[in-house]
Amino acid sequence: MSKVFSITKGLENMGALRTGGQGSVYKGRRMGPVISAVKLLPTPIHTQDNDDKNFRNFQNEVEKLKKVNEQPNPNVVKILSSGLTESGGFPYIEMEFIEGPDLEDLLKPPHDHIFTIKEVLKLADQLANALAHCHLAGVKHGDIKSNNVKYNIHTGNYVLLDFGLAIMSDEQRRTSMRHAGAIEFMAPEQNTGAMYLQTDIYSYGIILYELLAGQVPFPLNDGGETSRNAVMIAHMESPVPDVVELRRKNLPSTWSAEKQELEMHVPQWLLQVINTCLEKDPEKRYSHGMALQEALFLSSVDRNEFVAGAQSLDVLKIQNKALAAQLLDLRTKNANDALFVRIPKRMVTGLLIVMVAFLTFGSYGIFKKNTIKVVTKTDTIIKKVLIPDTVSAAGTNYPGKPHKRKRKKFLGIF
Repeated sequence: MSKVFSITKGLENMGALRTGGQGSVYKGRRMGPVISAVKLLPTPIHTQDNDDKNFRNFQNEVEKLKKVNEQPNPNVVKILSSGLTESGGFPYIEMEFIEGPDLEDLLKPPHDHIFTIKEVLKLADQLANALAHCHLAGVKHGDIKSNNVKYNIHTGNYVLLDFGLAIMSDEQRRTSMRHAGAIEFMAPEQNTGAMYLQTDIYSYGIILYELLAGQVPFPLNDGGETSRNAVMIAHMESPVPDVVELRRKNLPSTWSAEKQELEMHVPQWLLQVINTCLEKDPEKRYSHGMALQEALFLSSVDRNEFVAGAQSLDVLKIQNKALAAQLLDLRTKNANDALFVRIPKRMVTGLLIVMVAFLTFGSYGIFKKNTIKVVTKTDTIIKKVLIPDTVSAAGTNYPGKPHKRKRKKFLGIF
């Protein structure tokens, strides 16, 4: 492909990848096989002087972009360089070239025009990670849309691209967004050129909505000014259509009935996250990417309710209380058991038999040892009488009246 113009020394222009009113993206090549993507902004800067407001704003925003890459992030494109073109003085940003389709391509044939819930959750997590990373560095993207998120075929990650709008001045941004921006993804406040961290949150919500429903909430019928104004007003005033009903309507006919039923089980917490992102008032949205990321994490681990076919939150609370009671009983039982030594039932039985036998034969031996034959004066019958240990059996004369017997204690029993 022929060169249209030179970008800068050492950076070869290999032709346009995408063009638009907010600037064009070219494929670039440096020395050797290194390929990059170069974003050119449409408004030239004629003087590289800090007295020039546009140049000063450009330099300030470029410094913020450098902070984004101080800590590498797998979901944010790497910024390689920036500057002004040799011809025309157009500001440019050079980024790494991500090989793979963008979300807009993944929603077109031969792909399904709707994402599975599993893939939506994956993208939700990774794109929130990208926003948190950028917002932590103080960078507002301002142009999050389907074709600015790419799927990297080498890593399997979704990557946020194109920070061109972030380095525009307020006036440039206002003009660009009104006449050439992706109006379907724009937050209500962007109609006046305003851009906050919450602006990125709104566009994030539109992307998740599109992947679930198979379409954006307020589609653009054509590129005319009337249609664009209608979409802009809808973002500011109209309620967001039910994403679940649109998903049911747009499920691919190629999916089996079982898969269609399964794919309607959209997590309720995910719908709540999307609703919060799409609040008309920026103050009611998540305040920044870090808050969004935290909400995703806490919601996904704390709740298990679904739109259809799942237990209600009240049922789950009752089950949790029952489980807590069972756990308490188990801990109490274990604590009591720890005070005693567990002896098997058979061993206890055996020990009892041995004790009975020992008592029987032991008692018999003692009685036998202390027994003698005695003949009384009044009776000629030989009787066995237990006599005390202190009395000798030999040569003892017993009177006719009975004597007091002295019992021996045996193991504390007798």
